[in-house]
Formats: sequence, structure tokens, C-alpha cells
Amino acid sequence: MHREFHKWYSANLGRDMELEVYGHAGRPMLVFPCSKGRFFDYYNRGMMHSILDHIEGGRVRLVAVDSIDEETWHAHGGDPWWWGVRYNDYDRYITQEVVPFINNLCGHPHGGIVTTGTSMGAYHAVNMFLKHPYVFNGVLAMSGLYRLRTLIGNVMNENIYYNSPLDYLPNLDNENTWNQIRSGNIVVVVGQGAWEDDMRRETDELRGILNQRGVPHTIDYWGSDVNHDWPWWLKMFPHYIGRFV
Repeated sequence: MHREFHKWYSANLGRDMELEVYGHAGRPMLVFPCSKGRFFDYYNRGMMHSILDHIEGGRVRLVAVDSIDEETWHAHGGDPWWWGVRYNDYDRYITQEVVPFINNLCGHPHGGIVTTGTSMGAYHAVNMFLKHPYVFNGVLAMSGLYRLRTLIGNVMNENIYYNSPLDYLPNLDNENTWNQIRSGNIVVVVGQGAWEDDMRRETDELRGILNQRGVPHTIDYWGSDVNHDWPWWLKMFPHYIGRFV
């Protein structure tokens, strides 16, 4: 498997950021890690090897980034206003730095960039796709939460609201944006086993909004034995990857 490490100083975040590329060609997927995770987590957990045939066959190229969750929705202290400000810095790092890096790497790929992740990474993947449907053209989200209140409690301000999909989506009235969202390939998956109750409930809510707005999507519920854990994500990822490559 072709593997490249990259590091640069992010002007948007004011610090060095690291990422890794897996694969030599194919549809790019932007991989967000789990809570407070690192760019190498997908590799270390075997996720890349679970789709090795697609990677080595040049059908998909994955770009795995770091999170800054410990400064935002997992800060567990400080001013909630700052959490949202910092997340918007991260948003700009992704859209203004990582996306141009991917486009330069892949030559503005046909079909566009897909976002993906599990757990907290699924939140990032869905939020980035919905906020920037002109930048991203698909999302594969597994076992995610999509309302920030579930993570940070009953605090709200503008920066929190506009990063909480189940809060901002019902009030989104720009039909051009909705049309762009409709053009994307949306796959959201959740289990029905241990530690998946909140994720299943919020996936239900997301499904209802997408249905109401006429957005094509695939939302799948796996069985009551499917827990919020890596062994199941290792089964989900290769099961759905073919829809994007």
C-alpha cells in the first residue's frame, strides 16, 4: 500500500498539522478520526487494510487528518463560545488547506471528494459535507451523533448552531444548497447494539429531515448485536466502499 506522511504549519489553526495519504490513485476520501483521534487511527485499527483491494487497485485514495476535538466539542471546560470559534478555524483548515492539497494531489478528481468517519468522525464527515456541498460530493458516516447538545449540553450560540446539523438543517431554506446536497452520495449507517442508542436516535432524525427535503440517501440500521466499536466498523467500511469508487 502506498503511504505518504505530510505535515505543515496551518495558518488557520496556528500550529503544525499532520495527515497521511493511503493509495496512489482513485476517488479521494477524506477520513476524520474518532473522538480526540489521530490521523493514523484508521490505519492502526485495520480500516485501510479492510479495503486494501480498492486502494491497491487505484480505485480509492484516502487522506486521513487529525482532529482538534480536545479544543472544541470535547474541551470539557472553558467558554463554549470559544469552542465554536475554534471549530470554525478547523473548518477553514479543512476547506482552505486540506481540500486544495487533495485537489492538487488528485488533479481535481472526477466525482469529487467523499468525507467519511466513525463515531465523532462521522459527525465531522456529515457536518463538513452538509456545510460545504459544493466542495464535497459524498459522505459515508458510521455511528455518528449529529446534534452537538448531546455532547456539550444545553448551551447554544451562533457558532454552535451552525455546526450542529440537526439544529441548522430544518431551517436551511436555500434551495440551491439543497439541490447541491441532493446531488451528493449520502450513506449513513448505525448499529442497534450497545452504546448506539443516541446514534440511532439522531440517525432517525437525520433520515426524517432528508426525507422531508427529498434528498436521496441510504440510511442503514445494522442489528441489535452491532455495537459502537471498531470490529463492526471494520465490517461496515468495506461493505459500503464500493458505492463510492
